[in-house]
Amino acid sequence: MNAAPADLLLNLAMLLGLLLALALWWTLRFGGYRGKIAERARAVAHARPTADVAPLDATGDGRTGLAARALARVAALGDRLPLFDAGHRLKLRAGLQRAGFRSRSAVSVLVGVKFIAGLACATLTVLFGADLTTLAQYPAVRALLMTGAFMVGMIAPEYAVAFRAARRRRQIAAYLPDALDLFVICTNAGNSLVVGMRRVATEMATICPPLAAELALTADELRLSGDSVRALHGLAERVDVPSVRALISTLTQSMRYGTPITQALRTLSRTERVAHMVALEEAAAKLAPKMVLPMMLFILPAVCAVAAGPAVIQLIAMLGQLR
Repeated sequence: MNAAPADLLLNLAMLLGLLLALALWWTLRFGGYRGKIAERARAVAHARPTADVAPLDATGDGRTGLAARALARVAALGDRLPLFDAGHRLKLRAGLQRAGFRSRSAVSVLVGVKFIAGLACATLTVLFGADLTTLAQYPAVRALLMTGAFMVGMIAPEYAVAFRAARRRRQIAAYLPDALDLFVICTNAGNSLVVGMRRVATEMATICPPLAAELALTADELRLSGDSVRALHGLAERVDVPSVRALISTLTQSMRYGTPITQALRTLSRTERVAHMVALEEAAAKLAPKMVLPMMLFILPAVCAVAAGPAVIQLIAMLGQLR
């Protein structure tokens, strides 16, 4: 590092001042009330263990226990941080559910990870900012860099969750026609909606685990709750795929008006299969224009070198003999 020890101490003092100001603002505004509620909620959760609490590893090496304790500490940090209001936390919960994270403490873990990532980026900026730019010697510029790095670290985990949710949606949309075909077979065999959905989830577990998990959860909700429309709409909200929304609309209309589910599912399966084939044909048609530039940059020079190389070598040899 090229920064002087005085500059390093000044940077650390500024970072510590920012953290103290944030802690003072939280204490004055909230008075620790949210932390007390979170403590009571965690006490109840530890007294009554649920399914989303990871058990200890059966091998006894403690890796799963260490990971669970680390996540619990990050969740406790997220509970105490007053960074987001209830509306934004509900939005974060919806994004986490679309990414496949349905744990009770998922939002708290995400908030804790966001704060830790922001703090890490701010610390790295404080330590190495002087080596990146000469303007970092001014305290105002240094504070702006630290604040910007903190904001970038806070935003990055949300983009990671959104990327995972988008990849999960593409995977579900790709295997949905197969699930609809299995659903048609189950309904033709006389199975009910719950039994057929559970059977499809079992068969799709090895092919598309995200779709199988969502169908299994919806089947459990249909079996336990009497409101089937709400359970189906919950599936549409968690998955957020147009094809799944069309499936939920078809099932809802069939239950409301008493129309046969088999014929509606067969028509929807055929439509989704055709739409999937059209999407594949469109992607294949786009390959030819996309391959022009790589071929001109990488393949055409190699072909020219192989085809014209011997002739150029012979021509150079003949010119050398004539001289």
